[in-house]
Amino acid sequence: MRPDTPADHTAEAERLLRTAAQYPEDVEHLLLQAAAHFELAGERERATTLYDDLLARPADATREASLIRALKAANLWEYGHEAEARAIIDGLRATAPRSPAPWVIIAESLESHDELQSAHEVFTEATTLLLTTPPTADRTPKETHPLLYGRHRVRRLLGLDHDAWDALADEIHPSPIPLDELHDPKRLWSLGSENPVELRAEIARLRAELGTYREALSRPFPVAVLHWPSTELTELLTAYPTLATEYPSHAEHLATIEASLRELAASGTPNLGVVTATVPSYEAFAASESTSPADPDLLPQYATTLAARGRATPWPPEGNCWCGSAQPYAECHGRPETL
Repeated sequence: MRPDTPADHTAEAERLLRTAAQYPEDVEHLLLQAAAHFELAGERERATTLYDDLLARPADATREASLIRALKAANLWEYGHEAEARAIIDGLRATAPRSPAPWVIIAESLESHDELQSAHEVFTEATTLLLTTPPTADRTPKETHPLLYGRHRVRRLLGLDHDAWDALADEIHPSPIPLDELHDPKRLWSLGSENPVELRAEIARLRAELGTYREALSRPFPVAVLHWPSTELTELLTAYPTLATEYPSHAEHLATIEASLRELAASGTPNLGVVTATVPSYEAFAASESTSPADPDLLPQYATTLAARGRATPWPPEGNCWCGSAQPYAECHGRPETL
């Protein structure tokens, strides 16, 4: 269950801090998640401290420095440090990061503070930098989609005519509700309407937006299924034979993983993934939880922790199968007859 109250977010942030202390190799990913929870809890000073701690690390140890600076700027502006936030934003624009995420964060921060013209400039700078010419929809990297959607939204608010980038945003947008409707500045007026037809149309648009937001929020917390490679499963069952009830055979284990993922996908669960287990890692996790590795209830907790550490690989995979067979997924567990 995801946190719903400020206290829940604080507790989750504290849990992530403890996990980061146990897994220093994943400290950056975990501290960024903790900072996000502190922001949601309203503890923005603590979030800034985490961003500063990450930025103080050696340059070769901080892989996402531009992203961290962008998050820090957005957070600072939210609790009264506008001048410092603007300075960071100006610095990021000067360095022109090659990743879309920092651009999206600073542009949306400007937009949220009614700096629409500046937000438009940032979205456009990033779009022309990262997508040199308007590509076709199937060649537009998914990570750049928020840039195109954000630029479309701001241009709609500014009353600007559509251009080629806006047309591309419309083309790649997956929702049945067109972007022009979702980004219509007059939409909120219809919420006060007494016309049932208008209200139903607005509810449909809001549901479409909510689905997008839910997908975005779920990305750091994938629903991941635990995968034991054959040698690791053999070692696990040799050391902890009581777990054989969970894993009758390796072939059945693999079939169960694929069946579970397909069932979750069919139910509408987004952002599915697979995490690969190892016995040493699992034993270390059990020790950190003061629990025996033979406890089957520990297995889903271990999978969740691996996912939180950024160890999940997306399912269904675009290339080789998740099982490690080195075969394309479509020719391995992706075949309908594998179940």
